[in-house]
Amino acid sequence: MSTATSDTATSGTAAPRTGGSRTGGSRPGGSRTGGSRTSEPHVGGPRTAKPTALTVIRRVAWLANAVFWSVVAAREAVDHGWPAGTLALVFLIAPDLTFLVGLRDAPHMARGQLPPRAVPFYNAAHRALVPATLIAVLLTVGQAVWAPVLAALCGWLAHISYDRAFGFGLRTKEGFQRD
Repeated sequence: MSTATSDTATSGTAAPRTGGSRTGGSRPGGSRTGGSRTSEPHVGGPRTAKPTALTVIRRVAWLANAVFWSVVAAREAVDHGWPAGTLALVFLIAPDLTFLVGLRDAPHMARGQLPPRAVPFYNAAHRALVPATLIAVLLTVGQAVWAPVLAALCGWLAHISYDRAFGFGLRTKEGFQRD
């Protein structure tokens, strides 16, 4: 039994709880209990709400997309040798190197928060439209298609798709996951 309680009746604001959830205590104007969603905006920290059916469908679709682009990248690597395989692996990892931009500020951020100065780089590297458009342009060029470039773009799309499948999307300007 916790000895600290919320004292909203006398002061008008909530005092912090000491035996509550992992994410901290109450906030002024209301509390979030048990991870349930309220009308308050999400300000960070781990989410514990159960995913909706639409969220599950989206994640499964992103996972299928990720597997498809991984297979295409692997096929290009097998057909065209080590340059294609190397570039596919580099671009599978490269989008997360944007974390290095905010490495200096990382110890001062909340759990799960990306430093705000890294957000534009992270979001630019994690937009699926960029590599998808480049693939479309590359394939319309015809004979000038260089297989390692296609493998790299497929690796990039696979990375983005795996991130979305596992629940990692774009970030808000403050560095938290967008809904």
